[in-house]
Amino acid sequence: MGIPRTPVRRIAVLALLALAVTACASEKATGGAAAPSAVGGDGVKTGPGVTADKITIGLMTDLTGPYASFGKSLTQAQQLYFEQANAAGGVCGRQLEALVRDHGYDVQKAVAAYTEISPKVVALAHVVGSPMVNAVKQRIEADDMLTIPQAWATGLLGSKPIQVTGTTYDIDMINGVDFLAKEKGIKSGDKIGHLYFEGDYGESALNGSKYAAEKLGLKLVEQKIKATDQDMSAQVAAFKAEGVKAVLVSVGPRQTASLVGVSLAKGMDVPFVGSNSAYSPQLLPTPAGPALLKDFYYITAGIPISADQPAMKKLAADYAAKYPDAAIDSGVSSGYSAAAIVVDALKKACEGKDLTRAAVVAAHRGQSAWGAEFGAVMDFTTFDKPASLLSYVAKPDKDALGGAVIFKEAATSDLAKTYQVPVG
Repeated sequence: MGIPRTPVRRIAVLALLALAVTACASEKATGGAAAPSAVGGDGVKTGPGVTADKITIGLMTDLTGPYASFGKSLTQAQQLYFEQANAAGGVCGRQLEALVRDHGYDVQKAVAAYTEISPKVVALAHVVGSPMVNAVKQRIEADDMLTIPQAWATGLLGSKPIQVTGTTYDIDMINGVDFLAKEKGIKSGDKIGHLYFEGDYGESALNGSKYAAEKLGLKLVEQKIKATDQDMSAQVAAFKAEGVKAVLVSVGPRQTASLVGVSLAKGMDVPFVGSNSAYSPQLLPTPAGPALLKDFYYITAGIPISADQPAMKKLAADYAAKYPDAAIDSGVSSGYSAAAIVVDALKKACEGKDLTRAAVVAAHRGQSAWGAEFGAVMDFTTFDKPASLLSYVAKPDKDALGGAVIFKEAATSDLAKTYQVPVG
């Protein structure tokens, strides 16, 4: 059917078409964002992800990629937290609902997932992987969406809505080198190796190891690999040829297993200190298990779930009751605490009767001493530096819940206190 030919009707139809085009363009510009904020019958201002009876929170996870076991634990722990919060009455008279999307550690899938769910959620309780967060970082900032990465690269700092929890990889490596010097006899003039992934994770960790090595008079032997590399024989040969006295490890669990297994088989009996992403308890039943149990440690701001601490004991019991057949690893405590961060921000925002995204971010940034029950206390009031400088030294233990125990309580090295963290 054509446009009517009479002038008045033609003008009216053209005006309607113009409005439709403008609305379509506006929707594209905002990524199809939800309607502007409104005030509900309870006097609470709401925005995307919040209705009169429901608050929807996004989870962008890895359930099918290299961190699938970690992603599953994160997701289930957060669903458990939301379920418990709902049983206690929810938040602001509303029930919490998780909207889960699996990106399989693929950046393109992560971008597509964000495009789909961003109009529907008030916050992101976790996003697995620095590359995935960076791919949508500008959109997160434009949406003013509180986001908790499950990644600790320094490149994620400097953004108000993005909260890196605990330490960053460089701080952990500085504290790790300090541990080697104080506990493992590493001294000035010694060589230490560092196996690391190319990209934000590895480069962030390398910044820390370089700084600590320079300050302590150590020579750093670098070996950079891709995330797709599996066999570490060549890297072990290089470390052995250089006579390293210890090796820092900032890769994935598969590469860690190859590194420590090949090292011990080749007679390179040295301590290994990993970033928190380098270890998984699923490695212990593998051929690499004995080498990991012998002299491998990892550095983490998150308290191991095996810790003799009331909150961890309760979480372990609750998680086992909810998911009796699921493995328990660091993803459980990390996911649960991240969910608590988001829900606490929502509760504080509710006090001001404003559940818009901007209000949730502002409420979150008002907390200066959060999380004592989950380990190291964190300061959320600034976003251009890590929330904490405290790192635990954890050690694999096949008999411990979650496959690890605290080897050294959380501490900040003098080196970490003087280090200037690069931002952005």
